Amino acid sequence: MHKSFLAFILGLFGFLAPIQPLTAEPLIIAAMGDSLTQGYGLPQQDGFVPQLSAWLLGQGADVTLINAGVSGDTTAGGAARAAWTLTPDVDAMIVTFGGNDILRGIAPNVARTNIVAILKAAQTAKVDVLLIGLSAPGNYGPDYQADFNAIYPELAAQYGTLYAENFLSGVMGADGRIDLSLLQADATHPNAKGVSMIVHALGPHVLKLIALSDD
Repeated sequence: MHKSFLAFILGLFGFLAPIQPLTAEPLIIAAMGDSLTQGYGLPQQDGFVPQLSAWLLGQGADVTLINAGVSGDTTAGGAARAAWTLTPDVDAMIVTFGGNDILRGIAPNVARTNIVAILKAAQTAKVDVLLIGLSAPGNYGPDYQADFNAIYPELAAQYGTLYAENFLSGVMGADGRIDLSLLQADATHPNAKGVSMIVHALGPHVLKLIALSDD
């Protein structure tokens, strides 16, 4: 058979069509939390999720972050919406709750129960979790402070999640106090520079979550 005719026949049936490389879908991570996650008081591009997305892109991570932060949310609110936040396309989750529980003086055992519900929802959905803690001040006494602060490391160990000690560690000085120049006028929420510092502190933990979820 003439070679040109053979090439024509093979091409007709698609045998000579170039093989297209398979492209992996980006990892999808839901960032659940309250106003700290949502980006309260900031232009959209300066919030935690957009800044973290940009940082991860700079590290070469192929990931899409979903901003599942709701301003004013407590651990109870997180527990109530965890299951429907974890849609089938979500591969991993960042969990940061507790600030509003502390502000309202909600009992640590109640907050613990709610975070357990979130982690159980993640287990059901088979997604990996990075649990990020918050440190309670001493306003309600040392027992409250100790009980609240113990929630995060204990649950991370119990449920086998990744763990970062304090969402606000990036805006804290060597003395453990928050640098007020990195906060907004309300002295509660980080400003754009503060968010950048937080992202640089938490980013390596998120990279570990990405590596775990890619396995």
